[in-house]
Amino acid sequence: MAIFIYGTANNTGKGFFTHEDRRNFFLQGYTGHDGSNYIDTWVIGANEKGATWLAEKSGTEKTKAEAQTLVSAAVTLAQNAYDALSDEEKAMQPGGRPGAITIP
Repeated sequence: MAIFIYGTANNTGKGFFTHEDRRNFFLQGYTGHDGSNYIDTWVIGANEKGATWLAEKSGTEKTKAEAQTLVSAAVTLAQNAYDALSDEEKAMQPGGRPGAITIP
């Protein structure tokens, strides 16, 4: 059995996930990009409650590779935006150039 479920679901704000959800299953969110839009990408504990949560949020299950591709695309866009800044603008950016993200 897999440890995680990967998926996309639009974060609607307050109440989208609860403290109880976080107690019932692992949940980590990432920004992804599908080529035209930013998309909320989720890593969810692979249990019944996690799977139910994704379904209740009208989410779409993805493979790990698909989810990683979405996250990597968003990182690339952020890196390109940073690289296009002047040296003065880069100096004012907290944290510097965005780094690669590898989902679990």
